[in-house]
Amino acid sequence: MNFDLFFSAGPAVIIHTIVAFGALILGTIMWLRKKGTRSHKMIGRIFVMFMAVTAISALFITGLNGKYWSWIHLFVPLSFYAIWELFYYLRKGNIVKHQKAVKGLFFGALLIPGILAFLPGRLMWHVAFG
Repeated sequence: MNFDLFFSAGPAVIIHTIVAFGALILGTIMWLRKKGTRSHKMIGRIFVMFMAVTAISALFITGLNGKYWSWIHLFVPLSFYAIWELFYYLRKGNIVKHQKAVKGLFFGALLIPGILAFLPGRLMWHVAFG
């Protein structure tokens, strides 16, 4: 693991990566615990805040397209839509759709782009594999 490469990447990348890993940990804990409890609600709120910071910080990361955003930035509006959706359905009392929105946020806006970050040639590939 080459952490020097990671820490020299810039503050947006560092914040983005740390908060995304935090969201991954919290999201996994959320799936394993009983739903509807006080701890579930607290973990869920922190998870959503972490995902919002992850999405916002992504807007300050460029590199695949020089100074411009790349195709991976399509996950930013997906994140914001899923965050809106999960709160909307929660307030409406539609728990099934709330759960679907959370799954969409976790898998569609966290795991998939997270896996893509480890593709050969990307920064996280170089950090993890040399």
